[in-house]
Amino acid sequence: MDATSLISILLGSFTGIVLALTGAGGTIIAVPLLMFSLDLTVAQAAPISLLAVSLSGAIGAWLAFRQKRVRYRAATFIALIGALISPAGIWLAQHLPDISLTLLFAGVLLFVAQHMFRQSMHEGKSEMSTQHSASPCQIDEASGRLIWTIPCFRALALSGTTAGFLSGLLGVGGGFVIVPALRKITNLPILSIMATSLAITALIATTGVISAIIIGAMQWPIALFFCTGTIAGMLLGRMFAERLAGPRLQQGFAILAGGIAAGMITKVIWAI
Repeated sequence: MDATSLISILLGSFTGIVLALTGAGGTIIAVPLLMFSLDLTVAQAAPISLLAVSLSGAIGAWLAFRQKRVRYRAATFIALIGALISPAGIWLAQHLPDISLTLLFAGVLLFVAQHMFRQSMHEGKSEMSTQHSASPCQIDEASGRLIWTIPCFRALALSGTTAGFLSGLLGVGGGFVIVPALRKITNLPILSIMATSLAITALIATTGVISAIIIGAMQWPIALFFCTGTIAGMLLGRMFAERLAGPRLQQGFAILAGGIAAGMITKVIWAI
């Protein structure tokens, strides 16, 4: 095994662990990790990241589904919208300069970092109860299912559109969009939100992977080793997810994401 293969496995393992613990962050750090460690561009790293999240997300979602935590109707609807939009993002990524994509990725990463950190600082029972009572998608207490109203349809469709486009454009699963969106527009418990997010990201990423393979954008030697590590990390992270989930974990990831974003911006500045 050469150095590139070993690095790919280690990067994938770290990505899988983060994905399991946060339900959102693993894929958004996969692309910059591949860029820094293996000197790939955003367009080269994005398909590898999508393949990893499609496989690891599917495994995590299946395990959560067996525990009856996945809202499969909502997941299918959001993923369908995202799958229709994702190829447009992939096409655009292949035609934009790498500097533009890198800066865009760094901007998204900074937004995610500050949003996650701010949310973790204000997380509390009073906020959650107020948010849940005003959310457009409510759970029917009798059936335990979501009540599908026009505002609920609209909110879920918007989440799928945003996640799908960013998934194709930047090679991210979209969980960083879906998790906060589901927390805002539904009154689902956090473990159910994380499980549903994994199902959605897996489905959307699969569409992106198919599109990337068709246009020949997948670097298989790196992708296979990276995905092996991601799946292993995903399974390992699930063993500790319930015990470690909480504000401190979210704050730690926010700081990590902010640091990576700063590194990406610095790299672009030095390259100019």
